Amino acid sequence: MSRDREGALIIEPVRRGSGDLPAELADALRTGEFHQALRTAIAHRGLSLARLRAHLALRGVQIGQSTLSYWQRGLRQPEVPKALPAVRALESVLQLPTDSLVVLIGPRTARPRGHQAAVSFHDLRSGDMGSIVDQLLSDLGVLPSANHSNADLELLSVHDRITVDARRRQVSIRTRLVTRARRHGPDRYVTVYNGDPGCKIDDVELITAEGCRVGRIRRHPTAETMATELLFDRKLGEGDIHVFCFEVRDDSSALFPGYYRMLRDQAASYLLQLQFDPTAMPARCTRQVRARDDALPVEAEELPLDTGGVTSGYFRDAGPGLAGIAVEWN
Repeated sequence: MSRDREGALIIEPVRRGSGDLPAELADALRTGEFHQALRTAIAHRGLSLARLRAHLALRGVQIGQSTLSYWQRGLRQPEVPKALPAVRALESVLQLPTDSLVVLIGPRTARPRGHQAAVSFHDLRSGDMGSIVDQLLSDLGVLPSANHSNADLELLSVHDRITVDARRRQVSIRTRLVTRARRHGPDRYVTVYNGDPGCKIDDVELITAEGCRVGRIRRHPTAETMATELLFDRKLGEGDIHVFCFEVRDDSSALFPGYYRMLRDQAASYLLQLQFDPTAMPARCTRQVRARDDALPVEAEELPLDTGGVTSGYFRDAGPGLAGIAVEWN
């Protein structure tokens, strides 16, 4: 056994058969997703991401610690074929059978994922989350298949502003909506908040600022999801413009990975701003548009950060689909 320059033990590239692995790890490699298998293997070896990165560097593979974090959390998948050397090096460092991780990437990356746990979404309705959101909407008296409360409102402009603290955690999301009534009668709006991993949904607060007040709230603790009814003070007439604003306060999640808004219909204007603490600035922010949550971006543009720690992504005629900003940390 050898040591690196810092005196830490170097894991030798001993390959094992699946029968030599603990049951949990063997099962993850056989039936799990790539990120589940990678996370389980890292935990089994007892390596920090910093040490894992160092071992990969000794094998000639340079990869960012943030990338490894995204891979094991399911925020990203290795790109084929570019990332194959890195994945094979992971198999070596983690002492896994040859190709045991490789077979979990490639075509599997296009499979729809269920709960997009590490990214915040409003109005999320996809994969396994669909039935959970439908349940919450039904509890609020909204017909899930049509979502009548929101179908009567045309989104003219959406402005989300997310605050991220010095610990790189999301603190709050402030949303301002400009809507127009498609017909006579709408008097409320239903919003769905989906927290990041570790979110304590029972502690999440929704505070109204103008144009609405909080009605009924339904929460699903195991899915970190909350549906809230925002009540207007009057029924809107056809063509009426209504502006309202609310804020979700949630400081219970882990490292902030970015934010996407699911737009079911087209919005004429969507502005997303991220406010970072000046002492904890990200390495990169990328404006992205996706047709759906499991698809590759159809638009991707790196965004600048101003001296105050604010980056802004503007989307004209956005939706249907997802629009947001991906964040990478050092």
